[in-house]
Amino acid sequence: MSEFQKLKINLDKKTILDDYLLANISRHASILGRKDVLTGKGKFGIFGDGKEIAQIALAKTFKNGDFRSGYYRDQTFMMAAGLYSAEEHFAQLYGDTDLEYNPAHGGRLMNNHFATRSLDSKGQWKELTKQKNSSPDISPTAGQMPRLLGLAYASKLYRQNKDLHQFTQFSNKGNEVAFGTIGDSSTSEGHFFETLNAAGVLQVPMAMTIWDDGYGISVEKKYQTTKEDISELLKGFEKEKNTNGFYIYKVKGWDYAALCNTFEEGVARCREEHVPVIFHVIEMTQPQGHSTSGSHERYKSAERLQWEQDYDPIRKMREWILEEGIATTEELNALEEKGKKIASEGRKKAWNHFQEPIKKERDELVEIIDQKSCVCNQFNDAKVKEIRNALVRERSPIRKSSVSAARRILRHVCSSCAQQDGLKQRLSKWLDIKEKENYDRFNSFLYSPFETSTLKLKSVAVKYPEKESLVHGRLILKDNFDVLFEKNPLLVTFGEDTGKIGGVNQSLEGLQKKYGELRISDTGIREATIIGQAIGLALRGMRPIAEIQYFDYLLYALQTLSDDLATILYRTKGGQKAPVIVRTRGHRLEGVWHSGSPLSMVINSVRGMHVCVPRNMTKAAAFYNLLLKGDDPALVIEPLNGYRLKENRPENPGEYCQELGVPEILTEGKDLTMVTYGSCVRIAQDAVKQLQEFDISVELIDVQTLLPFDKNRMILESIKKTGKVLFFDEDVPGGATSFMMQKVLEEQQAWFYLEISPRTLTAKEHRPAYATDGDYFSNPNAEDVFDTVYEMMHEVNPKKFPKIYGHGID
Repeated sequence: MSEFQKLKINLDKKTILDDYLLANISRHASILGRKDVLTGKGKFGIFGDGKEIAQIALAKTFKNGDFRSGYYRDQTFMMAAGLYSAEEHFAQLYGDTDLEYNPAHGGRLMNNHFATRSLDSKGQWKELTKQKNSSPDISPTAGQMPRLLGLAYASKLYRQNKDLHQFTQFSNKGNEVAFGTIGDSSTSEGHFFETLNAAGVLQVPMAMTIWDDGYGISVEKKYQTTKEDISELLKGFEKEKNTNGFYIYKVKGWDYAALCNTFEEGVARCREEHVPVIFHVIEMTQPQGHSTSGSHERYKSAERLQWEQDYDPIRKMREWILEEGIATTEELNALEEKGKKIASEGRKKAWNHFQEPIKKERDELVEIIDQKSCVCNQFNDAKVKEIRNALVRERSPIRKSSVSAARRILRHVCSSCAQQDGLKQRLSKWLDIKEKENYDRFNSFLYSPFETSTLKLKSVAVKYPEKESLVHGRLILKDNFDVLFEKNPLLVTFGEDTGKIGGVNQSLEGLQKKYGELRISDTGIREATIIGQAIGLALRGMRPIAEIQYFDYLLYALQTLSDDLATILYRTKGGQKAPVIVRTRGHRLEGVWHSGSPLSMVINSVRGMHVCVPRNMTKAAAFYNLLLKGDDPALVIEPLNGYRLKENRPENPGEYCQELGVPEILTEGKDLTMVTYGSCVRIAQDAVKQLQEFDISVELIDVQTLLPFDKNRMILESIKKTGKVLFFDEDVPGGATSFMMQKVLEEQQAWFYLEISPRTLTAKEHRPAYATDGDYFSNPNAEDVFDTVYEMMHEVNPKKFPKIYGHGID
């Protein structure tokens, strides 16, 4: 009796044999890829061998408009979906920077990291419903899970919110499925369970496939998973009558017919019923081991290795084809040879395409060197020849080889060479050109360069009524959000307590009732997937505001922000964007986990996002208005103690904007420049008034955004006038104040204008203690600011400003 299932779906002979051919192309590409790494052509390799048949079967259900959020063994799935070729496989392995050959990321990531291009060359959205889509892969295990939730949730919103049916470039009324893939051992990660729980609650069309080959690198799954079986473990998630949850399927990864049947049924159910589905694909193999870093013979028994040979999925598909009489041995042999040939030709073409422009660049440099006419005594001809000859001898040069050689040769050329077209001038010109070219290859697209860039937007002034109208700051935000939601049907917001009660500080009070639960909604306590939910929505054209209740809680989601959101535009080289706005609140509450200001941790983790630190709610609203017009992701930290403070109510909510990177001078002064932001502004303003009593004139500057920071060098101009500067905040010592100091003293070169050493004033090294006294003795206060400024003035003029503490004048 056959151990294979019968094929229930209608596949003709050509389709089956095409699948067998593709499996062999992919397998041979993996084998050749490993050889290329071990011989030095590639830096590192990770491949999808052993997963071929299951991925081909899954790809049959992947349709235009669908999205994938997977992991780095999905090469056969991408090939079967028509989104990846053998040539591109090797272009990735070599790090080819040509987007035509390596469209996923232009060589910015290692191999088997996939993405499709959602944007055209001008940064405009393509018709996502007319193409198959893959969100951009990241390496951190289970890191693909949070955004998968958002990709699936977008289909729910596009289906259930009829106001979104007009946006046909993004969705066909929510008919799209989000495909997730993951290795079995990575299901041990918290992101996996958090995402599954959220998807089960939300009931979204997520098709989650778990590739189970029994190991996590060298560690067996008995150390990875309770019961050694993830689908058994997940039975509590299983959907039953009148409950939410998942449908769960289990299928063997070498049984082509069973795989086709199972994926066809499960994905159809997912698409039609809008319910999440889990496929646990067991008895998979990994013929070459985990990666090129080692051999699986070190940790697998002889019995296991033999089983993997016997149950190799390509071998088992061959047996099934012969058993079913679909093709002859000769036909299959011919297909196997054809697969090897296609993979080998793809490898050859990719290597030539990668090497030819680099060799041409190298030859151009050698020609410049050989045309030298330098004769002065300072020219070290022997050293130049040594560097030149070493460069020529490289059989497989990389760009580093030529640029490094040019820079080293310049050290040995006369520094005072007056020749208009001498070696020094020509090398310098060549290096300038290469610097621009390599910036585009390796450094561009950290932020949007498109016309829709947030950085190109300007401020729009706030309009106030003739008669002052003072209201609580939370109402400023509420008025503003009301207008924004009225104007933009793609705008949604969600978070803990965001919906029904309108946020813990009630800045959305009543808006869920007005705009509905699909647009303003509550979530579970799950920060990582709140961010992931937003990323997936933004990748599909929506404009999400993800609320993290307190700034300290952002740390739960920092990995997702740092590894995923902040790098999407960069790692796809402008191929995808996710203009997520992360909204949170922080500073100066009372207690260790509601008062922190870990800004240095954040700003050094989320480069690629803008970081806005408004001092009041009008400024916060101005940032939201601006950010929603642009296409970069951003973090806005509202001052936690400002919701009940009174502000003048603007007459143009939803319209006024605050340009990024532009500080504001709040108080003009001549003696000292004080630089701060956020909740520290009010403390600084209090201290400035106290200092005025002692004839000390402080120029108080609110930076307003940390990323970008003072793009017009306003702080430099202030220091030119005062000669003294204090950087003040409530982050830890060496934190954001040091960041600001580096920006001003080093980048703006303000050190040249200082009369005395610059100072920083920060919180203590520990988290703030509880209650008002805990805050006072943990964080800087107005007296601290006064004393620090006064001490600086004492240093300059001890007679006018004698010591307050201690014994008289120095």
